[in-house]
Amino acid sequence: MQVRRLEEASVYEAPKHHDMKPLRLQGWNASETKNFWVGLSYLLPGGGGEWDSTPTEKVYVVIQGEVTVVTDEGEATLTPLDSVHLRLGEARLLENRTKRPATILVVMTYPPQS
Repeated sequence: MQVRRLEEASVYEAPKHHDMKPLRLQGWNASETKNFWVGLSYLLPGGGGEWDSTPTEKVYVVIQGEVTVVTDEGEATLTPLDSVHLRLGEARLLENRTKRPATILVVMTYPPQS
């Protein structure tokens, strides 16, 4: 068992994101997970991720606030405990369109080995 306390989580760089603070909870250098990693992201009002395709499969779970996810298929505004699955290669835009901070749990597979 590998317990990771929030206070131990490290901030990491999330390319193509703005007004957001991401923390690594599990995986990469935080634990020995082999197939996926888990992060927690705090999005300020107006914060989010630019339109970009995801190199891995991922799931967002909203913990607090509201987050809007836009894909080629449309858009969905997620509220606490709503989640979305994004397929490998699926393009998306992630936005906090409210005046309050939002918190999301991020679960992603590791990128393909080159």
